[in-house]
Amino acid sequence: MTSTTRAIGTLPSVLFPYLPTQDAGDFHTQHLVDWDRPVVVYRCVGKYAKSDLEAWLAGQDPQRVRTVFVGASSSSKQVLTTLPEAQDLWRNTRPELPLGAVAIPERHSSTGVEHDRMLRKQRDGASYFVTQVVYDAPAAMSMVSDYHYACIDADQEPAPVIFTLSVCGSLKTLAFLEWLGVDIPRWMRNELERSDDPLSSSFDHCLAAARELASFCRRLGAPYGFNVESVSIRRTEIDAAVRLAERLQT
Repeated sequence: MTSTTRAIGTLPSVLFPYLPTQDAGDFHTQHLVDWDRPVVVYRCVGKYAKSDLEAWLAGQDPQRVRTVFVGASSSSKQVLTTLPEAQDLWRNTRPELPLGAVAIPERHSSTGVEHDRMLRKQRDGASYFVTQVVYDAPAAMSMVSDYHYACIDADQEPAPVIFTLSVCGSLKTLAFLEWLGVDIPRWMRNELERSDDPLSSSFDHCLAAARELASFCRRLGAPYGFNVESVSIRRTEIDAAVRLAERLQT
């Protein structure tokens, strides 16, 4: 077991333990054999040897599996396979397997060039993007807008952008989201910290953000979708994430 700690604004330093978990690809193979819909399997490519990643790619059914390649979290981290190497393996082994990539609105807010990274990833084979958890809808809209018009200028069809939403039901979850790099606007942070029911406040905010993002993308003519997840293992937050997904279906 490893753990990491980081100070979060005015909150005290928080210790987040990381326990070994089952590989997502193995879980799909062993426990979702009867699942009749496509699944997206994330691959943090740096932790796999090239031979292992190549074998996994070769064994996947493009009708049942999509994947998202994620690179190293920092340039100083030791990796077994780099992101460009993983993309070459995909291209040479299973190019018909739908390949996705990560898009980070916070990085666009700070650098203004995330849309360029998206264009480069798309040229390298990415056919869709999944964002980091979105709490700042205008930041995500700016990223999508810049990407959309960059695609027009490059005479390239824009790939769908899947916005990730996640409810927050406690100060610990709030701290963890910010530790992950999620930019939570100050007003929303204040509301979550002071609310008697932060889960309901968070749920309403996620729903409002989804409506705002959907309306903007439809107006822009940009393909989009939503991914709902829970970063907490608390049952109440997991149940709220399921309810949010059900609401978004309508």
